[in-house]
Amino acid sequence: MRWQGKLLQRCGGYGGFYYVLAGEKVWECSLRGRFRWQKLDILPGDEVEILTREDSRGTVEAVLPRRNALRRPPVANVDLAVLVFSLAKPAPDETLLNRLLVQAAWVGLEAVLAFTKADLLPEEARQAPDVYRRAGYETHCVSAVSGEGLPELGARLRGRVSVLMGKSGVGKTTLLNALGGFRHKTGELSARGERGRHTTRQVELLRVAGGLIADTPGYSTYYFPDIKPAELGRCFPEIARAAVCRFKGCLHDQEPDCAVKAAVAAGTIAQLRYDYYLSFLRELRRRKPH
Repeated sequence: MRWQGKLLQRCGGYGGFYYVLAGEKVWECSLRGRFRWQKLDILPGDEVEILTREDSRGTVEAVLPRRNALRRPPVANVDLAVLVFSLAKPAPDETLLNRLLVQAAWVGLEAVLAFTKADLLPEEARQAPDVYRRAGYETHCVSAVSGEGLPELGARLRGRVSVLMGKSGVGKTTLLNALGGFRHKTGELSARGERGRHTTRQVELLRVAGGLIADTPGYSTYYFPDIKPAELGRCFPEIARAAVCRFKGCLHDQEPDCAVKAAVAAGTIAQLRYDYYLSFLRELRRRKPH
């Protein structure tokens, strides 16, 4: 029987197996020979057509065009980027957080922020989420211990393909366990520097809260894709909204009569976010043109 489904996981490269969700069943598939010859890079999240047998096995017959694809983590046809950072132990790595927000905006993904370990901080002490709410991002404070925020975040995942992005040790796998009833292994923080151990080794899509979500290896850093300096502003929603400047092509740095700098001075744009914008702008300017 021929089905259309979504690739959940690939194992062992081109000679390995591909696990495809079609209907309500997961099929273990191999690649049709021509795909191996073409060295086609098939990613979790790809929409595929499979030909199945009665023993729960099949072959991938076709790969449908993608809506989008991420390079890191390698996953396709994503609807939502869920950026997971802890409120405490460790404190949120805001440099990495802002870098990942830029990546999500660059590829056209809606970003939702999930701040974990909410049980460790009272609501009045949670400063980080406020900065990003003001910028226009949807934020959730969640706790796998108390259950705070889990129903609301789970509702956002329903019917979507989402990807979890964040540093090791911030509770991504614990969050998945709480949302989906799994028992995946979680890593403890190392004693040196509160650095988390990686507990996820490969990209796979899991059925969670009525959707599909990719749990990915943790990030320690992230380097931007090939963004031109003039394009960076559109990756900061509050800057894109305020950028009605006197000069066309304003980079919101040294130019006079800049509406963005005026918004920062007025407090409409958070100084922290503007500082990250300038830091990233300098980084992109230092790059050699290709």
